[in-house]
Amino acid sequence: MSVSYGMMRGVTGRLMLLDTASLYFRAYFGVPESVKAPDGTPVNAVRGLLEFIDRLVKDHRPDLLVACMDADWRPQWRVDLIPSYKAHRVAEERATGPDEEEVPDTLSPQVPVIEDVLDALGIARVGVAGYEADDVIGTFTARATGPVDIVTGDRDLYQLVDDGRGVRVLYPLKGVGTLQLTDEAWLREKYGVDGPGYADLALLRGDPSDGLPGVPGIGEKTAAKLLAEFGDLAGIMAAVDDPKAKLTPSQRKRLDESRPYVAVAPKVVKVADDVPLPPVGTALPKAPRDPAELEKLAARWGLGGSLQRLLTTLAP
Repeated sequence: MSVSYGMMRGVTGRLMLLDTASLYFRAYFGVPESVKAPDGTPVNAVRGLLEFIDRLVKDHRPDLLVACMDADWRPQWRVDLIPSYKAHRVAEERATGPDEEEVPDTLSPQVPVIEDVLDALGIARVGVAGYEADDVIGTFTARATGPVDIVTGDRDLYQLVDDGRGVRVLYPLKGVGTLQLTDEAWLREKYGVDGPGYADLALLRGDPSDGLPGVPGIGEKTAAKLLAEFGDLAGIMAAVDDPKAKLTPSQRKRLDESRPYVAVAPKVVKVADDVPLPPVGTALPKAPRDPAELEKLAARWGLGGSLQRLLTTLAP
């Protein structure tokens, strides 16, 4: 049964799902590190994210809002299927040697502050052990009873686009003031596929940023042509066994040799839609959940106008 978690509090309407890490990462690099708390601690990601949320609420007027979190950015169940999944990111974290200068990490300390501020504001914040934010987004989307706006800088979530259900991706091009509205028409023009087809395309071409090898020799254009010819991944693999199918000898050979990868990759590439979500109220708050705590956080971290503008936007 499809259940909107906002409906548990008597609220329905347009749901906005934030890929929170994607947005605060962009805020961190988009807002100068000179933006600091009274004690000199950088808070550029915190204030930048508040500005982002303020602009998103002003421009798109969601009724429901959820900040989706990465409880596990590299789930073991995905690694078990494809060991290279995000493996290079682990290697990069360990890459600093004795002769290299270690770059100070000023983003990680801001994440708990972001979480505390969202909680005090009353903006639903959901992360589930063993799952990425993408999976939380996928599950909320599957259970939504109304239109859904997914705000993310991660193209993997294009697979959720569904015009019939009013599901679209708002992809930031510059801050969040300039967003690429990704619907099925845009996907077909850009990639030649619809939402579900994007997952198959990504699987075939591979994704170095996620450590997905793809099928050797099958790039994005070839993958799109194969999907147009055979419909989906299952159709393409059925064609490998059909001598009359229109595949070049090299395509047939490479796809045949990639069967072990193709057998497990769909579960890795496709976002989960069955995450055990906690029962949370997703209604857009009109006033802070904990005004006293929010006031302390604002003073401690010097959140100033960024927070005040968001509070003004949220107020009825």
